[in-house]
Amino acid sequence: MSRTEEVTFTNMCMIRDGDRVLIQDRRDPDWPGVAFPGGHVERGEAFADAVIREVWEETGLAVSAPRLTGIKDWYDKGRRYVVLLYRADRFSGVLRSSEEGEVRWVPLAELGKETLAQDMADMLRVFLEEDLSEFYYRQTGNGWSRELK
Repeated sequence: MSRTEEVTFTNMCMIRDGDRVLIQDRRDPDWPGVAFPGGHVERGEAFADAVIREVWEETGLAVSAPRLTGIKDWYDKGRRYVVLLYRADRFSGVLRSSEEGEVRWVPLAELGKETLAQDMADMLRVFLEEDLSEFYYRQTGNGWSRELK
């Protein structure tokens, strides 16, 4: 059994400002709805640098000291996909939307009223609950099962 595998790394960052979080209403037809900003990690790029870059590109905010809070991962067609989930509460800059979607602040307590992107409710648990660090999709026959660990 090989210990190496093909992997695609992406990231997502929950940016908090007191009791508010920054959301992005995504324009991507493959994954529409409200999520947090993020994107792909480039080859050779440090994970923290990638989340800082993606947040900047999508929001105009420069986050500092992002904290890794967990991961979401799954296998599909022989490749593992890993989403690194970060939190940040230190930032500067002027908020602006991008081609990825409109961004705005909402109270965290009201986030559930938004039309969340698929699986965002489960990812939120990993962002917020100290005893969770992984959201894993396991392929089972013709479907998928979700596991929060």
